[in-house]
Amino acid sequence: MKLPITIAWYFGRHFTAAVLAMSAGLTGLVALFDFLELLRESTTAPHASFGVLVEIELLRLPWSLMQIMPFAVLLGGIYAFWRLARSSELVVARAAGISAWQFLATPVLVACVLGGVCTTIVSPLSAVMYGRAEQLDDAYLKSSGGPLSLNGGSLWVRQADTGLVPNGIAVVHANNVRLHNNTLVADQVSILRLTANTGLLERLEAGHATLNSGNWELRNVSLLQPGAPPRHLQRMSFPTDLTVNRVQESFASPNALSFWALPGFIHLLKHSGFSATQHELVFQSLLALPLLCATMALVAAGFSMRPSRRGGAGTMLTAGVGFGFALFMVSEVANQFGTSGAVPVELAAWAPAFAGLFFALALLLHLEDG
Repeated sequence: MKLPITIAWYFGRHFTAAVLAMSAGLTGLVALFDFLELLRESTTAPHASFGVLVEIELLRLPWSLMQIMPFAVLLGGIYAFWRLARSSELVVARAAGISAWQFLATPVLVACVLGGVCTTIVSPLSAVMYGRAEQLDDAYLKSSGGPLSLNGGSLWVRQADTGLVPNGIAVVHANNVRLHNNTLVADQVSILRLTANTGLLERLEAGHATLNSGNWELRNVSLLQPGAPPRHLQRMSFPTDLTVNRVQESFASPNALSFWALPGFIHLLKHSGFSATQHELVFQSLLALPLLCATMALVAAGFSMRPSRRGGAGTMLTAGVGFGFALFMVSEVANQFGTSGAVPVELAAWAPAFAGLFFALALLLHLEDG
């Protein structure tokens, strides 16, 4: 039997309203606890006013929404299906010849669409706002001076270098890297110029360097070549495709980059010699978000569509919430394995969603008669 449009719209509307209400409630709850943490951190930051803390928290809201969306789908779905089961509307639908798989199609589709909206639309907004929140956090709450200082001010970069040979490679190491008037400056800079087969061509040692548009401006340079005496230069320009923004972004959180910007930036990170594991994991997690939301909708249905007259509804609802938190823990453990490189980032990002999907399908097949 084909699912009537009116019934599909009715189930979808109830499910959507419950998920959106749960999203708003959970986001507000997360924001409250996060704001309390900001207040605690501000006790040692005299320049962080109450208005700055409120601004930081408001800027983090889209990112918080994206993090809790799967659990909003789970809890909102449990509430929506429980209400439909309690009012016997699901029983009536079954009596009319509509199977559980048919009336679940619309809620699952809605959940998948909500996940897709978070990935494609909310993610760019979240990236811009989260990046601004990080800047305010670094400026007012952290005394380290920003992401470069958190890394000890040390920079390693690999880049293309065709100045001496075709397909040449340059490896740049700089210490005490810092921002000064929107310009990147560094001390004790070493540049190894290599062939494509990593054969050493020459080595540059500079006491001081400034990153300008398209060039490292080196001062007090010692030029060392195999089989040749050292040469000293007062100034020297070394071409680079590195920019100040790229260096800042590479040390900043991958959450400050949108879904659309991540693939290109991952390519640039790998090309420049930076580790792109965290960025790849965030990108794959955003790709998996629609599937994870659809999985949570199926899990919610499996734990909440039991008719109340059969008893045990409370136990099933509690089990559904418990399974949601268990899946969250599995996802966090998988992310840690992915970040450490113990498992591929694709497996770390997609495995929780597929594991939850298979469990939900097995549960529904066990509880439903088809």
